[in-house]
Amino acid sequence: MKSILTYKFLIYVIPFLLGLFTSFSLPPYNFLIINFITFPTLLFFLTYNYKKSKWISFKIGWLFGFGYFISNLYWITNSLTFEEIFKPLIPFALIIIPLFLGIFYGLGTLICSFFNLKKNFSTVLIFSVIFSLIEFIRGFVLGGFPWNIIVYSWTNYLNSIQILSLIGTYSFNLISITIFLLPFLILFQKEIKLKIFIFLFLLLVLIVNAFYGYKKIKNDEKFYSEFKDFKIKIISPKISIDSFFEVNNEGIIIEELIELSNPNISHNTIFVFPEGALAGVNLNKLKSFKEIFLKKYSDKHIIIMGINTEEEIGNSSKIYNSMVVLDNNLNLISEYNKIKLVPFGEFLPFENFFKKIGLKKVSYGYESFSVGNKRKSISLGFDNLNFIPLICYEIIYSGKISLESGKTNFIINISEDGWFGDSIGPHQHFSHTIFRAIEEGKNIIRSANNGISAYIDSNGLVISKIESNKKGVIEINNYKKFSETLFSKFGNKIFFYIVLIYVGLIFFIKRWENK
Repeated sequence: MKSILTYKFLIYVIPFLLGLFTSFSLPPYNFLIINFITFPTLLFFLTYNYKKSKWISFKIGWLFGFGYFISNLYWITNSLTFEEIFKPLIPFALIIIPLFLGIFYGLGTLICSFFNLKKNFSTVLIFSVIFSLIEFIRGFVLGGFPWNIIVYSWTNYLNSIQILSLIGTYSFNLISITIFLLPFLILFQKEIKLKIFIFLFLLLVLIVNAFYGYKKIKNDEKFYSEFKDFKIKIISPKISIDSFFEVNNEGIIIEELIELSNPNISHNTIFVFPEGALAGVNLNKLKSFKEIFLKKYSDKHIIIMGINTEEEIGNSSKIYNSMVVLDNNLNLISEYNKIKLVPFGEFLPFENFFKKIGLKKVSYGYESFSVGNKRKSISLGFDNLNFIPLICYEIIYSGKISLESGKTNFIINISEDGWFGDSIGPHQHFSHTIFRAIEEGKNIIRSANNGISAYIDSNGLVISKIESNKKGVIEINNYKKFSETLFSKFGNKIFFYIVLIYVGLIFFIKRWENK
C-alpha cells in the first residue's frame, strides 16, 4: 500500500516540479543548463511509465506543462487587478489557464506513449519531433499563444541563436530539445566509448553553432550605415496604466509626451510613441489637441503612435487598435489596424454572452476591437525608409510578420506592458523581439509604455535599451543594412522540412538499433 501511494505521489509531483524548474531557463532567469537536467528526467519518467497506462503518460506531460506555465505566466493575473469586476477571475487566470496550456504537453506525451519507447537515440528523436510539433500547434490553434516556447531559453546566448536567420524559431526549438535530451543517452548507454562519443558530439554541435553565430555577427559589422539627414527617437514615457481609467487627463499626458520627446524644429525626426500612452483617446479626439502639437513640432517631423481609430459603417462603427503615422498637423499619413487581437484583453470571445453577465475586455472600454484587414509595409519618405508595423504581442508570432517582409528595412513594435505589472512578463515579451530581429534580418524599433523599449539590430544585438521601470528617449542615427534571410524568404516551411529529415532519421536509426 505504501509503495502504491509513493508511486502515485511521484507521478503527480515529479512532472510538476520538472515543469516548474524548466521555467527558470526562460528570461529573465536564463538558467539554460536546467533543460539538460529536466528534459532527460522527463523522458526517463515517460519511458519508465508509458506501458502502465496511456492516462499516466498523458498526466506526465500535463502536469509538466502545468508546473511550467503556472510559474512563468502568473503575471497574467496582474491585468485583472485594475477593476473590481475582474478580481474574481484571478484564480481562473492563475490555475485554469496553465492547466489548459498543459494539455498540449499532455497530448504530446500521450502520443509518445504509442511508440515503443526505449532508452535509445530513436526515442530521443521521436520525443523531440512530437514535442516540437505540439509547441508549433500551440502557437496557432484557437488564434495561438506561442509564448515561452522552450527555445527562448537561449535568449542570452546571442551567438547560438544566429541560426534563427536560417531555420527559424520552431526548427531551432526542435533541435534544442534534441540537444537537451542527449544527457539521457549518455546516462543510459552501457558502452563507455559511446558515452564519450555522444558527449563530444554534443560539445561539437554547441561550439560549431556558437562559432557560426560569432562569425556572422562579426562579418555583419561592416554593413552599418548612418542616416543621411534625419534621426529616429524612441519615446518610452512610463505613463501609469491607471490613466486608462481616469477622465480628462489627456492634455496633461500629451504635454508630458511632448516634453519627453524634446523636438528640435529644424531637424528631420521620426518620433515613435508606444501603445497605451493615450488610453481611450481616438484619433478624432487627438486632433482637438492639434494646436499643442503645432507649437512644438514642425513639417520636418513625423509622429508614429499607438491610438484607437474608428471606421463608420452605416449606423454602426468599428473600433481598431491602430498604429498611425501623422505629420505635425496630425494629418493621417498611414495607418495599420492590429490583426492579432488578445482574447479578453482586446476582444471578448462569445461577446454577446459575456456582456449579459456584465463582463468586458480588460483594456479600456466595453466594446471589442475589430480585426484589421492586412499588414503592409509603410513608407516614411526618408532614405527609402520603410517598416513593418507590429502592435504589442504580434511580435511573438514567428513566420507571421508580413508577405512584404523582404521589401522592408525595419520592424516597428509598439507595446503597452503595464498590464504585466512589475513581473517577469515584460522580459519574456522582450525576448521574442530579439528572436524576430534575427529571423527576419531586420532592425527593430521597440517603444513600450511600462515595458522594455529598445533599438535592436538585425542580429538581435540590443544597441540601446530602456528598462521597464524607467522612462527616457533613445536616439537612432544609424542602422544595419537589410539582408534577406533564408527564414524570411521561406518561413515555417523550413520547420516541416526538418521534421521530415527527423522522421527519415528515426526510420534509419530504428533499423540500426534493431540489428
